[in-house]
Amino acid sequence: MGGRRGTVVTMVAPRINALQKLWLREIGIEKTWLQVAEPVVVPQASTQAESFHDESTQARGANAPAGDDSVGVGGAARTADGPAAALSAVRAADATKGERAVAKGPLNVSVVPAAPVAAPRPPRSSPSIKQPQPAAESRSVTEPVIPATDFDALRDQVQQCTSCGLCQGRRHAVFGMGARPARWMVVGEAPGEQEDRQGLPFVGRSGQLLDAMLSAVGMSREKDVFIANVIKCRPPGNRNPKPEEIAACSPYLKRQIELIQPERILVLGRFAAQTLLGTDATIGNLRGRQHALTTDDGRSIPVIVSYHPAYLLRSPTEKARAWQDLRLAATSG
Repeated sequence: MGGRRGTVVTMVAPRINALQKLWLREIGIEKTWLQVAEPVVVPQASTQAESFHDESTQARGANAPAGDDSVGVGGAARTADGPAAALSAVRAADATKGERAVAKGPLNVSVVPAAPVAAPRPPRSSPSIKQPQPAAESRSVTEPVIPATDFDALRDQVQQCTSCGLCQGRRHAVFGMGARPARWMVVGEAPGEQEDRQGLPFVGRSGQLLDAMLSAVGMSREKDVFIANVIKCRPPGNRNPKPEEIAACSPYLKRQIELIQPERILVLGRFAAQTLLGTDATIGNLRGRQHALTTDDGRSIPVIVSYHPAYLLRSPTEKARAWQDLRLAATSG
């Protein structure tokens, strides 16, 4: 049998570049692969790539040109973070293709650094559009009231008053109405909705009941009585006035009393009685007896406290006590 002469085939490993060598070292087959590999002539740039791997804390080689975010390693990847980032890019490419071997040709992977995000600028207001101005806050500091020399001047002061925030929501300032001079002065608490609409004190059902009460003791608002309130403007929702609102309106009431000089004062309601008498006692403790108000000129005016007509409309059983208060006012002196 004749034999065939064997042919000796020498296997020569393909040439690898520096980046591929790094990858072989990473997966642990560098020595096995390079045992049969031919000497690799590494260009000068590969030596620079080796230094990047040894100096992993540097983001760019010392010989890289300024302003260049990538470093060339032969025909291998150009990245801003050196061979470590290039090796990650190779792995990502291999995983996408499902291959476990090193690509034969050079890898061209470029990593583009993200552009810095500029901080947002505040919006510019258009010069043609007026910016909304904050609403004016209610004034809590009472403006001094210059004593009016006559009744008409005092009325003008009340109608033009802006000493507290109640002026912003009013329709009319309720100065008061009645006889001048007056034997009695009736002082209520604050205007309600109807009083604010008409600019008059004690109108509606409360006003009708008050007129009936005064008539029962021979008095009328047209001939004998002047009616006013402690607060001249309606509080929102008929709430109780605030201390600064009371302080702003009290000088007006005081001046009204000085100009009218009534023989006696009938105070209707807890809030009006506490304000005029300077006390925090309940109306149950204040009614049924005579009090005194001393003016700046030394006059002492008898003061009688009773229930507000609005309360009597809700509690008709208290009208008997209100009748006692009226009789006390008629006989006091």
